[in-house]
Amino acid sequence: MLTQLRIRDFAIVEELELELAEGMTAVTGETGAGKSILVDAIGLLLGDRADSAAIRHGAERTDLSAVFELDGLPAARAWLAERELDGEECHLRRVVARNGRSRNYINGVPQPAQALRDLGDLLVDIHGQHEHQSLVRREAQRQLLDDYAGNRALATELETCYRRWSGLRRELAELRQASSERDARLDILRYHLRELEALNLAEGEIAELETEQRRLANASALLETGQRLLGQLSEGDEDAVIDRLDQISRELETLSRLDARIGPIGELLDAASISVREAGGELRGYVQALDLDPEHLSQVEQRLTAAHQLARKHRATAEELPALRARFEAELETLEHSETRLESLQQALNEAREDYRGRAHQLSERRAAAARELSERISGALRELGMPGGRFAIALERLEKPAAGGLENVEFQVSANPGQPVRPLAKVASGGELSRISLAIQVITAHAARIPTLIFDEVDSGIGGGVAEVVGRQLRTLGQNRQVLCVTHLPQVAAQAHQQFKVEKQSDGDVTHTQVLALAADARVTEIARMLGGLELTANTLAHAREMVEKAASPATDGQSN
Repeated sequence: MLTQLRIRDFAIVEELELELAEGMTAVTGETGAGKSILVDAIGLLLGDRADSAAIRHGAERTDLSAVFELDGLPAARAWLAERELDGEECHLRRVVARNGRSRNYINGVPQPAQALRDLGDLLVDIHGQHEHQSLVRREAQRQLLDDYAGNRALATELETCYRRWSGLRRELAELRQASSERDARLDILRYHLRELEALNLAEGEIAELETEQRRLANASALLETGQRLLGQLSEGDEDAVIDRLDQISRELETLSRLDARIGPIGELLDAASISVREAGGELRGYVQALDLDPEHLSQVEQRLTAAHQLARKHRATAEELPALRARFEAELETLEHSETRLESLQQALNEAREDYRGRAHQLSERRAAAARELSERISGALRELGMPGGRFAIALERLEKPAAGGLENVEFQVSANPGQPVRPLAKVASGGELSRISLAIQVITAHAARIPTLIFDEVDSGIGGGVAEVVGRQLRTLGQNRQVLCVTHLPQVAAQAHQQFKVEKQSDGDVTHTQVLALAADARVTEIARMLGGLELTANTLAHAREMVEKAASPATDGQSN
């Protein structure tokens, strides 16, 4: 539900803040005062094309914002949650600059204008000549018919069945395609696996082979240098490290008898001597273990060469060959068991198709019955709303192939005048007629409502008298379950509202601006008396206006409206 609307520098509105309530709200005012400014502002907030012409003269930008309560709106909450925009309320804001560019925000996060349109379709329905009107879209018409008939759960189940059926069809087609090439692919896989099994390369073996190859290829240099260093440490060399350390240790031991402070230095040298001896032992073992076998080196290099050649054949690296072998083995197993999989898939597909058909036929029958009933009820409502020749029909057009939404398209059709054939609702030319048709549909289907806020513009165009009172009562009835905002110039309609705003245009001779006033009880009577006509507000006119407001608010009248 729309709870707050803020407008700054829009059209001829300098600054405006409105608090909106549940029920029916009438927006009235003199002709030319700008009653539709509120509707235009909401339309812009919901993603209408940004136009710098909407900016108030002398201002650099227009700034619009609205707050919506989300109680009872699971679809809107889910939409916000999917985009991590969720909150207790929904805050929309749009800023349009003089250069035509706009900045859009949902709960404080910048968003494209399309996001405003998508979310707006879940929050507000504008009835009249506005792009946000949902009833002209076939998908919304099908949804409304299903909601009216209580088909919501069945339609959801059908969509789930269709997705499963479609998924199985795709999987079966892919498996059949693979099976048609099965024998050739099996031969190729077996050939590749024989090569990979012959090589029998282990995971991580390439790194080990490369290390071994480097060691074997440089074994001579390693041996020569190792022997030379071993001699320098402890064997044969006149200046061997271990001999020099032993000599220094003996001299330090002699000195320590003269000065005890030299003792720790000797201990460090003794430790160093032990470490050098250990290093010499390790180096001796390494040198003795060195492999100078050229044949072993040749075997390692041949295995590396074979691995890299096979990898190039498969456009892979040698390190990837073990994983490639595992993939080929898995594919081979799948293909070898594909016949069994084909049979089980075909059986599952048949079951899914029959499941879909059963639910689809049930849904078609329920739709046909509901379409007949709803057509008759809405046709009756059209006649009450001043369209004596009005006729409403719901066409169920059989689809060439099944779809997620069922076996048929749903199309709302209407004829506004006697003798004229019904035409698609989307092609009704008159904004006033379309508004009244929308009102009739919404009143009859109010129990199945999904969108909480309805805005009617031009709903009373071309009517008056008793029909205008019927329109007003219908709007008030609708306001018992939904939030209804109605722009009207008829007192019979305005009197039925639960609350009323008056739009006034004011000018000081240089600047013209519009303000919107929330009318209290006495002010409502005065405004409705003005709408009744006459140059002066007489006592009789005021009494008539008060009677209209009190009659609309009486429990008896509300009961009749139900």
